[in-house]
Amino acid sequence: MPIKGLIFDLDGVLVDTVPAHFAAWKRMFEEYGYEFGKPEYRHLVDGRPRYDGARAVMTQHSDEEVRTAADKKNDYYVEMIERGEFRVFDAAVHLVKQCQSKAYGLAAASSSANVRAVLEKAGLLDAFPVIIGGDDIEKGKPNPDIFLAAAGGLGLNVDECVVIEDSKSGVEAAKNGGFFCVGLLHEDHESELSAADCVISSLTEFDIEQFD
Repeated sequence: MPIKGLIFDLDGVLVDTVPAHFAAWKRMFEEYGYEFGKPEYRHLVDGRPRYDGARAVMTQHSDEEVRTAADKKNDYYVEMIERGEFRVFDAAVHLVKQCQSKAYGLAAASSSANVRAVLEKAGLLDAFPVIIGGDDIEKGKPNPDIFLAAAGGLGLNVDECVVIEDSKSGVEAAKNGGFFCVGLLHEDHESELSAADCVISSLTEFDIEQFD
C-alpha cells in the first residue's frame, strides 16, 4: 500500500532538545544524589514518558517522590525551552516542507507533554495537523499507542505511514505497532536502532520519493 503519512518523533528528529533534556535530568537526579551521565540518559530515560524515566532511575523511591522529581525535571526543561535553548534541524524543516508539497499527512508524536509548546517555539506547530504528546496516551514507548493514535488522527492505516525515530524505545514502539520505521542515528549507537527497517545518519539521506 502506498505511503500517505509520516509520523515524526520530536526530540532528536525535528528539534535538538536533547542537551536541554539531558541537563534537566542531570540537575534533578543529582539533587537526589544520583550520578547521571550519557549512558544512563540513553538507556533509562531517552524516548520514555517523564515519569517512566524518573522511575527507571529512582527505583527505591515512592511513587509520590518519583512524580515530584519528574515534575521538577520538567520545570527545569521548560525554563530552558522558553529561553530558546534548543535548535531546529534544517534538514527536518526541508523534509516537512517537501512532504507538505506532496500532500502527505503529517503527525508529530512525542513522549514529551511539551510537544506543542516546543513546536510552537520552533515555528512548526502549523505544519502538523495531528500532534500526540505523552499526556495524550496511557502507555508510553515502547508501547505503540502513541504512533497508533497518530495514524488514527491522520485517518490512515499503519501500513500507510512511516515513523521517523531516533531512540531505541521509539523504534521498538513503531515496530510493535507494525509501522515501517526509519531510525535516525546521531551517534555511534546503531545497534540500539537495529530493529528499524532502515537507519540513516541525517534526514538529508531520507528520500521521500522512494515511497511514491
